[in-house]
Amino acid sequence: MRSLSIIYKLLGVMLILSGGFLQAQTIGIWLSHDEIMQLPMSGQAWDNVKDEADQSTGSPNLSNQDDRTNVRVLAKALVYVRTGDDSYRQDVINACMDAIGTEGGRTLALGRELGAYVISADLVGLPPDKDAIWRQFIRDMLTHELSGKTLISTHEERPNNWGCHAGATRAAIAVYLNDTVELERTAEVFKGWLGDRSSYAGFSYGDLDWQSDPNNPVGINPLGATINGNNVDGVLPDDQRRGGGFTWPPFQENYVYEGLQGAIVQATILHRAGYDVFNWEDQAILRAYTWLNDEINFPASGDDNWQPHLVNYYYGTNFPAQSPTTPGKNNGWTDWTHAGTSSSNPPPAIPQNVRVE
Repeated sequence: MRSLSIIYKLLGVMLILSGGFLQAQTIGIWLSHDEIMQLPMSGQAWDNVKDEADQSTGSPNLSNQDDRTNVRVLAKALVYVRTGDDSYRQDVINACMDAIGTEGGRTLALGRELGAYVISADLVGLPPDKDAIWRQFIRDMLTHELSGKTLISTHEERPNNWGCHAGATRAAIAVYLNDTVELERTAEVFKGWLGDRSSYAGFSYGDLDWQSDPNNPVGINPLGATINGNNVDGVLPDDQRRGGGFTWPPFQENYVYEGLQGAIVQATILHRAGYDVFNWEDQAILRAYTWLNDEINFPASGDDNWQPHLVNYYYGTNFPAQSPTTPGKNNGWTDWTHAGTSSSNPPPAIPQNVRVE
């Protein structure tokens, strides 16, 4: 696999010489430099991300779905922007280059791992020669086949945590490359997963016991959905089923939060790219977290506890959100980057240079 890095280096030189290099979007995939510069450099949340950034990078491995190097690299990227210490930037650059050629195994791993590197590269700005290599690599990863699947096919076929993670990485790549066609398709598929079957309905669902309308399955059950008179509004049926068929009271299924890791990152990236994602399908993302917290008393914990900070930020809610947090499979550090709510920390203006109507 390492031989691929040589190929990408040659392609990078060709792209530079041909003028194919594109500048990163100033709005940022995840955050802009201006937003990060407003964040505090004291407190538990800052100490948490700074402590992680100060650790040795480790060896990136896109084929290991549980490798935490990706979120450590993200910590380094965030701390670089806030402090200006170039050593963190160099670590990020090296990690992105070292990740090339490590892909393998399943698309679940690639979906979980690659997105954080793309966001990190966007934050620090890769040198032109390496950026060209990186752009070619991440574009190739959209259609790179692993065990018969690609990131794109996984996003468009798997209506659960697999597809959500793949979609988050797909969205990050699309914005990094300023590929509005890819971005629009990503948004259409995600809107379909949220429940708009007129936008997209090509998923392959498993057991339908948790679908409120088995004839019209969706990724998140619609507003007011019930099964046998029980509230299933906001349930993620294709992850909830991993615990078994429909039963009441419901079981607390961890795979639902795994799916939401990908979904909340996908939603945030698309929102910053100009899509009204957080209001789609009667605020489907909010309804999912509301069901977990209010209906079955199952707040986020462990490597999911960074998610509520994003939900509270964008919806102005008050779900339990501890600090310091534990980073997840594909992102983290949100108790520092997204503390408070959107009323006190408004999201950026819609970046018209990326938006697709």
